Amino acid sequence: MAGISVDIRKKGFAFTLRTDQWWVEPALVMFGFTAFVVYSTWAAFQAQFYWYSNGAEGFGGYLSPMYSPLVFINETAKGAAPVHHAWFGTFPSWWPSFLPASPAFLIVAFPLLFRFTCYYYRKAYYRAFAGSPPACAVGAVSQKPYKGETGLLIFQNLHRYALYFAVIFIFILSYDGVMAFFRDGKFGVGVGSMVLLINPILLGSYTFGCHSFRHLVGGQMDCMSCNKFRYGTWKKVTFLNERHQLFAWMSLIWVGFTDVYVRMVSMGVWTDFSTWGN
Repeated sequence: MAGISVDIRKKGFAFTLRTDQWWVEPALVMFGFTAFVVYSTWAAFQAQFYWYSNGAEGFGGYLSPMYSPLVFINETAKGAAPVHHAWFGTFPSWWPSFLPASPAFLIVAFPLLFRFTCYYYRKAYYRAFAGSPPACAVGAVSQKPYKGETGLLIFQNLHRYALYFAVIFIFILSYDGVMAFFRDGKFGVGVGSMVLLINPILLGSYTFGCHSFRHLVGGQMDCMSCNKFRYGTWKKVTFLNERHQLFAWMSLIWVGFTDVYVRMVSMGVWTDFSTWGN
């Protein structure tokens, strides 16, 4: 039977012969992205309640991943970490007066750049926000040929360099996860300890399943079986890469939830059940 050829671009935006609910995924993506951006922006501007420790201001505690690492600290803010946790002490005099003294503003560019240039996220936000196209075999907003990659090629290629910063953040957040099991040097377990431990695990699963990382460990090899270590690593990364979309969303949601958890216990709204007592 002869096939049917239809130029959906000339038929207009959202035109399709598909009969399924193709619009559900881009709608959920738009809602999810918007919700996270709004919340994370609000959380960064708060500049408070990002730290919790029911002991003295010593070794250990819960630190929100949206504020880690603590480059500078405003020690007078409510729910702020002790100043000795900052890499460079208190906020300097040159800090802009129109911005809250929030440590989050100093680190947000790195995870934002990595996710914004991520191969999966590029497909997701092109479809959800730009409608180019909104789904496979669905008419795009513009009738011009798709240039989502070629038009932004130089900027999107920053992903391979943002990867190195993302890996550094995994180690930093892993350290925060370990420190969540200590209060004043005393080992223990709290609900927040598990929340902060799961965070770098999910972020690591997303980051180390990245297409750029997969190419880094297994690319430029003419003989995969000649290097068993690299081939074995490549297969493990491929396992994560095949679930890249899943870990992208799980890690994004968990980062937001982790900040919410730390914020709530820091404000005294939630009780952190732990072996240290409350």
